[in-house]
Amino acid sequence: MAVRTVGHNQATMNGLREKVLTLDTMNACVKRVEYAVRGPIVLRALELEQELSQGVKKPFTEVIRANIGDAHAMGQKPITFLRQVLALCVHPDLQNSPDFPEDAKRKARSILQACGGHSLGAYSNSSGIQPIREHVAQYIQRRDGGIPADPNNIFLSTGASDAIVTVLKLLVAGEGRCRTGVLIPIPQYPLYSAALAELDAVQVDYYLDEDRAWALDVAELRRALCQARGHCLPRVLCIINPGNPTGQVQTRECIEAVIRFAFEERLFLMADEVYQDNVYAEGSQFHSFKKVLMEMGPPYSTQQELASFHSISKGYMGECGLRGGYMEVVNMDPAVQQQMQKLVSVRLCPPLPGQVALDVVVSPPEPSDPSFAQFQAEKQEVLAQLAAKAKLTEQVFNEAPGIRCNPVQGAMYSFPRIQLPPRAVRRAKELGQAPDMFFCLRLLEETGICVVPGCGFGQREGTYHFR
Repeated sequence: MAVRTVGHNQATMNGLREKVLTLDTMNACVKRVEYAVRGPIVLRALELEQELSQGVKKPFTEVIRANIGDAHAMGQKPITFLRQVLALCVHPDLQNSPDFPEDAKRKARSILQACGGHSLGAYSNSSGIQPIREHVAQYIQRRDGGIPADPNNIFLSTGASDAIVTVLKLLVAGEGRCRTGVLIPIPQYPLYSAALAELDAVQVDYYLDEDRAWALDVAELRRALCQARGHCLPRVLCIINPGNPTGQVQTRECIEAVIRFAFEERLFLMADEVYQDNVYAEGSQFHSFKKVLMEMGPPYSTQQELASFHSISKGYMGECGLRGGYMEVVNMDPAVQQQMQKLVSVRLCPPLPGQVALDVVVSPPEPSDPSFAQFQAEKQEVLAQLAAKAKLTEQVFNEAPGIRCNPVQGAMYSFPRIQLPPRAVRRAKELGQAPDMFFCLRLLEETGICVVPGCGFGQREGTYHFR
């Protein structure tokens, strides 16, 4: 011990003091976090963009970023009314400009009236600006056919991701075999696996059925649950509907079956519904978990705990960078809800520009307003373009040899399955890469198209995909 101390002191005197924070001393949970959507393939795409800008010759002239659902980055135009209201809130002097319609000015004045100092630069309440929470509740009530929503159960958030992690923080507890287990779909949006790794929770995989257009099967939920109970305490069931990355839209019958399963097995339900505006397939329809739960009646409607999430990043808005969203909690223990209020208050408040954009989404122009016609036309144009692209994507992939793609019923992604030749699989293993990562890297290097391999979302053993 004395020898070690002398050596340590000598190193310090020589200016070689060991850093306090190293890979050995840092939080081990953070090292386990992976987020494929912005992983190594994206870093290589950035390098290629730099090389192209420096005049390096490539087989392509630009990098096409199909790795992330970033609509505006891919050319989708912002909704005019939303940006007008945002501009008026950021710079109130524009109220004097004749270039802005009266309904946009009226909405901006109303929002600023609820802000501290009538400024978007002030903090809001931790759970969001109160009138906007009320508008969210009214939006949910309209969406769900008149089923009431309580503004006190609405929490505005920094996109849906922040709210999802907040609820998981409340749910993850216990040690050893009593550590919280969280059921997530495979394939999944990597936020879930990343958050569970950071929180040191137990990830419990249930597989969607690719042969039935990525359907969710309660028998598979039961298999995953029973298997997990041997090593953890499953307490949470996460659902993504419409699906990311798989694009399926759940039927009402499926949602009812999932709610019964969660109730019988005492699982807290988390419904990720950020793609609820993105439903394209004929015969498909979005049903919110809240609506189905309430219409099922007691004991489900009065006892089953649920948190559902929505965002301004997807839909027809595509306002990813503004970071706005909300969650609604149903049947949550009031004492726990107070704890959640405390937890969100630590983060002070969601960004106010995101709250403004959310207010436009949940409280859009009325038919009598001057901006109504343009707002509706722009919204329908975006959704029609996405529907056409969903059909085109499925068609083109299914015409390509070695690729099979399920119908894209909703959301913003397809998740085609690729057949890789044995030589490619062997070469990938020699390089220490997953076979679909090898494919995606080759695709990037040869075409400039940046996609995310299926291994980043999870998939059945021996199958390969990309999103």
